[in-house]
Amino acid sequence: MALSAKTLTLDSMNPNIIKMEYVVRGPLVIRAGEIEKEIKQGVKKPFNEVIRANIGDCHSMGQPYIKFLRDVLALVIDPTNFNESKYPEDAKKRAQAILDGCGGKSVGSYSDSAGIEIIRQHVAEYIQNRDGGVPARCEDVFLSAGASQSIKAVMNLLNKKINRKVPGIMAPVPQYPMYSATIAEFGMHQIGYYLNEESNWSLEIPELERALEESKSECAPRAIVVINPGNPTGQVLTRENIQNIIKFAYKHKLFIFADEVYQYNVYDSQSTHYSLKKVLMEMGEPYNTMELASFMSCSKGYMGECGIRGGYVELINLDDSVKTMYQKSISAQLCPTTIGQAAIDVVVNPPKKGEPSYDQWYKEKMTVLNSLNERAKFVAEKFNSFEGFSCNTVQGAMYAFPQFKLPPKAIEAARQVGQQPDVFYSFQLLEETGISIIAGSIFGQKSGTYHLRMTILPQMDKLKEVFIKFEKFHKNFIAKYK
Repeated sequence: MALSAKTLTLDSMNPNIIKMEYVVRGPLVIRAGEIEKEIKQGVKKPFNEVIRANIGDCHSMGQPYIKFLRDVLALVIDPTNFNESKYPEDAKKRAQAILDGCGGKSVGSYSDSAGIEIIRQHVAEYIQNRDGGVPARCEDVFLSAGASQSIKAVMNLLNKKINRKVPGIMAPVPQYPMYSATIAEFGMHQIGYYLNEESNWSLEIPELERALEESKSECAPRAIVVINPGNPTGQVLTRENIQNIIKFAYKHKLFIFADEVYQYNVYDSQSTHYSLKKVLMEMGEPYNTMELASFMSCSKGYMGECGIRGGYVELINLDDSVKTMYQKSISAQLCPTTIGQAAIDVVVNPPKKGEPSYDQWYKEKMTVLNSLNERAKFVAEKFNSFEGFSCNTVQGAMYAFPQFKLPPKAIEAARQVGQQPDVFYSFQLLEETGISIIAGSIFGQKSGTYHLRMTILPQMDKLKEVFIKFEKFHKNFIAKYK
């Protein structure tokens, strides 16, 4: 007998999975991995290595880990290390508090679905201190495996048709593609609002009004995503800008997603990170009763612990019954990784002045942040020195998002091979120099403009090497297609 056809095929599977894309790890990154394998196999290339300046993976680009964080993790993973004198007493104190909150005093046990209670308490204390005394409650904090997991879980709460229209989620353009991927996966509608490149990627209310109004025939607008500091654009929103966004969300009854994972990454001396919750609460009635979810992670900042997968969400002003449903939904996933929870605990409860680890911790933290500051300025200056390139100040986060002009012949060559012009440029750059970056069209951009996103994460000596190769490539590319 012939074998029966597969039960699950492209025709019979969830069409939203087919529709969704997470192109930050798409064809360019796949090709970079293939080239790395080819180099190992002895295939001759005009370079010796692939430099992955495409993704915000700090440690892969040489960022050192924070010793105190790893000390605490070593202690909670293997409590026999408590007998070792090389681990400072404040690390042991942190680790013991975490273990005391675990079943059987082991991180190998399940935690509550919302996370280990003592860590949630520490997160609430951190938020309250960060926001200058604006109250924060442990009951509103939910730990997660990175910020991404909680973003998806909260967005899923909104996944209900209103008057037979799918829910619409407002997201910035350019934007971090996890949002567009999740919106597609959930069968929602993305309402793209353009950031204003001419004023350093500012978020402007008339554009929000335009995007919202034009979307109403296709969806029921339900939420707005605000990424601050911005990814991939690197801007830091002013307090006045945040106030106007809150007023807009209030006017249109929108749930606010505050993606604040880069809150430590502010480099511009004229810029300050204000949490949306702090501004919302200080605005008073009626804004201080609005629903907002604020997300944080140990993957960014000065920590850069991307693979450990630690994060949290603070749910503000949610209806109690809705919060109960959120608790139920995350309980189906059992619990977030306990190692990630321990990492978040160190982020929100670092060494304090007078404790044995404080001086080294502070030195390591500031060394990382000062170096990122230096690289943020260096990258923008270098791009602005290239023919046809213009790059805004990298005020925060970990990326530059320069615009560049392409000769008509290059645009035509890209179309002949079925690629977007900036994708074509990025592939040529990868094949000729080994530099892996991401084309701007992947993040969204205004029609007729071309961008690329490059991280500022390569260490300075490597970054200088990158730009020597990059500048040579760009001059040759322009000459070839002029």
